[in-house]
Amino acid sequence: MTGPSSTGPNSSSGSGSAFSSGRPLPRLDGPPGNGLGGAELVAIGLGALWLVAAAGLYLFAPQDSGLAEWGDRIVAILALVLPLAMLWVAASAARSARVVREECEQLQAAIDGLRQTYLTQAQQQAAVAEPSVAKRLEEIAEATRKTETALATFHTSRRNQPTRPAIPAAAAEMTAAEQGSLALDTPAEEAAPPLAADQFIRALNFPETAEDTEGFAALRAALKDRKTAQVIQAAQDVLTLLSQDGIYMDDLRPDMARPEVWRQFAQGARGRAVAALGGVRDRSSLALTAARMKQDPIFRDAAHHFLRRFDQMFADFEAEATDSDISALANTRTARAFMLLGRVAGTFD
Repeated sequence: MTGPSSTGPNSSSGSGSAFSSGRPLPRLDGPPGNGLGGAELVAIGLGALWLVAAAGLYLFAPQDSGLAEWGDRIVAILALVLPLAMLWVAASAARSARVVREECEQLQAAIDGLRQTYLTQAQQQAAVAEPSVAKRLEEIAEATRKTETALATFHTSRRNQPTRPAIPAAAAEMTAAEQGSLALDTPAEEAAPPLAADQFIRALNFPETAEDTEGFAALRAALKDRKTAQVIQAAQDVLTLLSQDGIYMDDLRPDMARPEVWRQFAQGARGRAVAALGGVRDRSSLALTAARMKQDPIFRDAAHHFLRRFDQMFADFEAEATDSDISALANTRTARAFMLLGRVAGTFD
């Protein structure tokens, strides 16, 4: 197999190189020569022999044979010319057949040459493209490894960052200390008066700092109510567990849903109807929380317990709350934890 040649003034590259080859292609500009073939020579020989025979018959025939008459002369001329014409027609047909046969052979040779050139070019292109594909695959694999390394580094940095309390330590201690007075047989006469809506909302957000006196006052008042204290305790548990992965509610900026969507949730709507409640878009927080839900049974139980408590609490709260009260509650740390865990648990799917 002769390789393709790219030298010479008429060589081309790219797609036009399919017609360049080291072996010359056959020419298609007619037969190689215009000489007489065997059929033509035979026809000429027979014609000359016929002329000689006719001339001898005419010249040496007896005078009284009647050929001297004009009519006989015409017949003699026809007898002389017609065989010559037929011989020449036969010779021309034979010559045409020979020319057609030679051109067919040349065309077949040209097709074979083009096929050989195409196969050679295809093999060369495949040989050039194979290293490029392998190099591209190596680049993709390297990019994938870098991405996995970056994700692992990010996940480790989130876990190993300095410990930061989800809520002030004083608030956590206060919540734990109040749990002893939450027995189910609490007498009705000892029950605290109903909480004001603003105090209830303030307690669900927990104190901002250790110096937040209003927040601590609201938290003390909320812990005197058994149902509210249960929600606050459940919220504190999940906030503390989430902070172990570096997830803090103050860092989240969820898309806030309209009050009517919250009311639909309180009235029992689930799935797509209340999908707007899952407004947390922080992908890293969602990924870390989903992984913790799958791998940590303690976290999973605490999350489901919190979701149930929040559901029961909000159903009671919505009945008497205004739209502004619902909007304020949706902006608390407890509500943000509900949005995050509810989305991971599939509450809004």
